[in-house]
Amino acid sequence: MQTLSRRRLIQTLAVTGALCPICTTLLGKGASAETATAHAGPHWTYEGEGGPEHWGALSPDFKVCELGFEQTPIDIKAGIRSQLTGVQPMFQATPLNILNNGHTIQVNCAPGSKTLIDGQPFELLQFHFHHPSEHKLNGRSFDLELHFVHKSAAGQLAVLGVFIRNGADNAALTPIWAAMPKETTPEADAGQMIALDSLLPAGRGFFRYQGSLTTPPCSEGVLWTVFKDPIEASPAQIAQFAALFPLNARPIQNLNRRFLLESI
Repeated sequence: MQTLSRRRLIQTLAVTGALCPICTTLLGKGASAETATAHAGPHWTYEGEGGPEHWGALSPDFKVCELGFEQTPIDIKAGIRSQLTGVQPMFQATPLNILNNGHTIQVNCAPGSKTLIDGQPFELLQFHFHHPSEHKLNGRSFDLELHFVHKSAAGQLAVLGVFIRNGADNAALTPIWAAMPKETTPEADAGQMIALDSLLPAGRGFFRYQGSLTTPPCSEGVLWTVFKDPIEASPAQIAQFAALFPLNARPIQNLNRRFLLESI
């Protein structure tokens, strides 16, 4: 009966719009489709009284963080090997429009970049970073994780996840790190273009599952694609981000009855 009540509550939230109270603003220019701005809604954090274990109690709009059955991130393991159509990023160079929203460093992307997922186009809205990685791979965390947030014409969100491990200096991160605001700021144009393809791994094997936003309101119905192969960043680059965000990763969530697919 408890499970049934939880499911009915989630359905009610979905009907009333509480599952995604910021959908109308998050998808606009200068806002985050996965991370709420520091000024939107109740104050939440990654530790203490406003931390992940309390998100569901901070606001009725955040109840899915506590009651959802398809939450992200997960520990990626034992994927079902499947003949998936694939994922095809079609990224263009974009102006470096960067902001610190109080929870991460985010770059808002100019129109034109997209990713084909199973043949369906999803427009790239923005990308941002987490330290350490939010997903785990067979129980292992990585130093950073990069999320490319997309939206389809029908309004569905899709995120490409890229693990970042300790290794060689990453030239593609250099201009982003150089412009990285140290305090919460609105979007600012850093005055240069960046090549997004350089932030993708050479190998395009991936995992696929249905999940959620990893920050409040934790809305579900997000299509997740996480690449198997990581890219690298130098110890100095990792330390620079960690100095701003010592912890901005949500803890692992239960897979429950979802299917985790792995590309062949």
